[in-house]
Amino acid sequence: MQSLTRTGAALAALIVVLGACRTAAPDQTLASSQRVFHGGVVYTVDPSRPLAEAMIIDGEQIVFVGDSEVALARAEAGAERVDLAGRMIMPGLIDAHLHPIRGSLQVLYACSFPFSATPAQVQQAIARCVSEQPEADWIIGGQWDSAFFETHELTSPRQLLDEVSSDKAVYLRDDSLHNGWVNSRALALAGIDKNTPDPAGGSFLREADGTPNGVLLETAAKMMQDVMPEYSPEQTAKAVEHFMQTASAFGITGIKDASTHPWESEAWKAMDTALADRGGLDLNVAVSLRGPDGRRITGMNYRFYEAARERYAGRRVHTNFVKLFLDGVPTPARTAAMLAPYLADHKHGSNFSGGPLLIAPQALARDVIELDRRGFTVKMHAAGDRSVRAALDAIEAARKANGASGLRHELAHAGYISPEDIPRFQTLNAVADLSPILWYPSPIIDAIYQAVGEERGQYYFPVRDLIDSGAGLLAGSDWPAVAKSADPWIGIESLVTRSDPLADSPAQLWPEQAITVAEAVRIYTIEGARALRLEDETGSLTLGKSADFLILDDNLLEVSPREISEVRPRETWFAGRRVFPREP
Repeated sequence: MQSLTRTGAALAALIVVLGACRTAAPDQTLASSQRVFHGGVVYTVDPSRPLAEAMIIDGEQIVFVGDSEVALARAEAGAERVDLAGRMIMPGLIDAHLHPIRGSLQVLYACSFPFSATPAQVQQAIARCVSEQPEADWIIGGQWDSAFFETHELTSPRQLLDEVSSDKAVYLRDDSLHNGWVNSRALALAGIDKNTPDPAGGSFLREADGTPNGVLLETAAKMMQDVMPEYSPEQTAKAVEHFMQTASAFGITGIKDASTHPWESEAWKAMDTALADRGGLDLNVAVSLRGPDGRRITGMNYRFYEAARERYAGRRVHTNFVKLFLDGVPTPARTAAMLAPYLADHKHGSNFSGGPLLIAPQALARDVIELDRRGFTVKMHAAGDRSVRAALDAIEAARKANGASGLRHELAHAGYISPEDIPRFQTLNAVADLSPILWYPSPIIDAIYQAVGEERGQYYFPVRDLIDSGAGLLAGSDWPAVAKSADPWIGIESLVTRSDPLADSPAQLWPEQAITVAEAVRIYTIEGARALRLEDETGSLTLGKSADFLILDDNLLEVSPREISEVRPRETWFAGRRVFPREP
């Protein structure tokens, strides 16, 4: 992976490359003119007037929402009139948790195979990539299923890769992006052997003689990433461009990059700068500045994050956010911190609940208090119910120390929540940041069942209970972790059906927690805007807000719930510009 810093020369080169990515002239047609959209359904997500017939935009802003007849009468003489012919306008969608640059780099450059790949198919993919990249020193790709090594008994995972990797090092990510799988060459380049101790917060799975078998959990995988090659500025530029195009095609007008290394923050800032003459990026991007890796008992260097906030901020790049990791994942890796033990196995015994938190409770409380005081919204990775409780305790400490700051700190992947902790979200103004790509029967759910058992495992993501308690909610794809794409429509459908949108199956995951289409849309629009701290600018279609909206052929509120995943915008608009299909 890329290092955490870049030289000024490299950043300058990246800006030049990014500027060259766009050859179309800036759109100047809307600077002093209006567009009137009339004769359709305008779903505003504004409780004071949820439905209208028409909308007028002037430059970047919405200046009218109401009846078609009134809109046409109020419009300027030279305004462009767009007859919606019954189509629907709704706010642009916001993905509040994903890893867009890494996902796009994976699409563009990684050696990929499906989550369902068998060992033989993994070998075939590696052999193909070795053949196609004869000059490469590393083959990087994935993603293997979290239950891969439970489903397939391998004598030595590293030797399976050795058989087809020639002289190249291999690193393969799992579907959670928390763990890795490498060959012997990669271990040698990293200086890892049987005498290498497990790092704090991670481990090397080992063969009988103590030699690492190639499977790296949590911080052990991060050790390997430190010796992997960097992506070039040109590759990173193409990844940013690729994601913007992908997002616009899906109808995404805002995101929160959920765990952003400095090189990723620099890439967003560079693109925003390169496109300044047209208003910056084609979407709002909140970057969650990544906190220190590994297990720790001390606080952070808070001034470092304040400096990073200033350095990376741009017109469309928002930097008042920090990401902390409290645990791992509740898969067979058993790295999520749980209140009750995992299923017994030969390695962990019968009383293992995930080990200590990556951040000691006292240090976590200190972090959240200080970050809250300094104006940062904190997103905490908390996959297990024990880490969720610790995160809520830290937020409670911040409220006692700082008062009601108004900052809505987030608990990411809070899939397992103890019933007594659900009311605390509303009390503490905390937000559950959920991944609806996990809310239906799927391979990742099967992997979780193997770790915690099906009876306990099925009670995953209590979204109905959270809404009824008054808790704040967010949704994100977490792409490229688990999700095959950043498609938000899959997430919206699974919120409503609790079924797999990509399979013709009646199976559901905890169907009592299903919500309505309107509730799901609200989570993906105005609630997402609140996560970006931009609710006064976007997320609903009201006067004075940015003209960030979609045009759909069908009324989403009338579409069959099992068909929502097939919805695609006819047009996507951001800040008054049509970004899909892109205006000439």
